[in-house]
Amino acid sequence: MKRGARDSEKLQFRLGYRFADPGLLDRALTHSSAVSPARRVEQSYQRLEFLGDRVLGLVVADMLYARYPKANEGELSRTLNTLVRKETCALIARTLDLGSELNLGDSEARTGGADKDAILGDVTEAVIGAIFLDGGLEKAYQFVERLFEEFLADGQANKADAKTTLQEWAQARGLEPPTYSQTDRRGPDHAPEFTITVTLGDFPTLSATGPSKKIAEHKAAELFLVAQKVWKERK
Repeated sequence: MKRGARDSEKLQFRLGYRFADPGLLDRALTHSSAVSPARRVEQSYQRLEFLGDRVLGLVVADMLYARYPKANEGELSRTLNTLVRKETCALIARTLDLGSELNLGDSEARTGGADKDAILGDVTEAVIGAIFLDGGLEKAYQFVERLFEEFLADGQANKADAKTTLQEWAQARGLEPPTYSQTDRRGPDHAPEFTITVTLGDFPTLSATGPSKKIAEHKAAELFLVAQKVWKERK
């Protein structure tokens, strides 16, 4: 549904950037379902998402080029694709709690649009595009660098998508894909905590909690990968 006045100060504090034109931020958070068809091009985040996707790719490519001077083109491309994929951008959106700030149409809001990876990924890119237009490449670079840095730390960029890594790990061993089941839900509706259990073959089941099912699933997958020494635990 269309939001009322959001707390712009708190939101910009979380973003680490203050807009000279707050209207750009509002547009970056407006899904096409919240706008009449005739005005979607001008008033939804579609164009900003297009721009932000390109800015994100440029910044991350530059970060990887500087961080890994011995990596070849193929290695850089694979890491780049992992970092800029929708799932990674959705994780960033959840870190910033952008889902609660979205302008959604009634139907999209009822079907959980505020927690869909595709929408959250697009919104992260739209915010990047808005910062680029408002403050230039340097400010957009700083924003991307701050939020994506943890995924580059210690060369562990693939941690951006633990679920995909676990599925590929299982497939390489001839195992059925892992399954994720909700085993608990606590807290009020505005601040829930989900517990998700991951099951894979005869391996011991592992559980993790998070503020959304998606985050808890990623955490459970990461715990499994840590237990199998596929990667080190992220500190």
